[in-house]
Amino acid sequence: MIVPCILVGFLLSATTALPLIQPWQLVPSSDGRLYLVNINPYNLPDTDPTEPEHQFSPATDMEFRLFTRSNPTSPQLLVIGNPASITGSNFNAAHPTRFTIHGWNGNGNDASNTVIRDSLLSVGDFNVIAVDWSVAAVTANYISARNAVGPAGTGVGLIISDLIATAGASVNNIHISGFSLGGHVAGNAGKRHGGNIHSIISLDPAGPLFSLGQNDAVSAQDGQYVETIMTNAGTLGIDIPMGQANFYPNGGRSQPGCGIDIGGGCAHARAPTFYAESLSSSVPFRATRCANYDEILAGVCTPSGADANMGGEPSNHGRGVTGVFFLTTNAAAPFAQG
Repeated sequence: MIVPCILVGFLLSATTALPLIQPWQLVPSSDGRLYLVNINPYNLPDTDPTEPEHQFSPATDMEFRLFTRSNPTSPQLLVIGNPASITGSNFNAAHPTRFTIHGWNGNGNDASNTVIRDSLLSVGDFNVIAVDWSVAAVTANYISARNAVGPAGTGVGLIISDLIATAGASVNNIHISGFSLGGHVAGNAGKRHGGNIHSIISLDPAGPLFSLGQNDAVSAQDGQYVETIMTNAGTLGIDIPMGQANFYPNGGRSQPGCGIDIGGGCAHARAPTFYAESLSSSVPFRATRCANYDEILAGVCTPSGADANMGGEPSNHGRGVTGVFFLTTNAAAPFAQG
């Protein structure tokens, strides 16, 4: 699939002296369109994920759309700091709660959210909450959106606190999945709760301007179990292992069936597609644990330890699944080979 390309450049600041040679990179929005952006990290602030930026207020600028089997396609809005929005909804604390989070230039209705929602509701009673942080995410300025992942994660953390206080929800029954920049938002939501959220699933977490150890990047400490699914690692997704368990389908860089994948947008989008399939399919995405990350880079995998399933419902929490994993998929749906 050839992804449509829109070339958009931007200036970081009218008062910033730009170097003569600037690093430009194609970065996809949630709808698969590619933008040519300047990702020079100079003057990039070291953000505090617990402190919202002045321009973006999670309490007022984010939407949380609840879907259940009683309302599978018509959302009910949950509002931070508004207990009545929870008590008056179909939220049921006895059912598992699953958050989905979109990426750059996306919104709560993105396919990365809806395919996961539909897959979950096809197999059981879930509270599926689609997070919409588009007030910060929809912008030609990738750096601005990138810097909002901490505040957006704070917003998700706040609504989780409200669900706990108002409805008796438990962190042990909550999973958070996020795609691209949303993969880092998911991690920041976990940080907000001290790493106590049951499972964090980061779907090809965005690579540009992120590195291991940054305080607003997803990390292995963000949840009781943290899994990454890398499908365009080293280009649009971050390359290095960021979770406790890190899955590299087809080597994690390009994906079969994507053809001439300009900029990697097709491969990038396979992460939420694979994950959605894993939630409802009887055929698992069975993966081999490799000896180390260097083998992933070299395109080899020496079996080392027990195999594991990528994604899935419930997650690998409590199964001792750690390390880096390799698997192959089909070029078209259904993707899992077992």
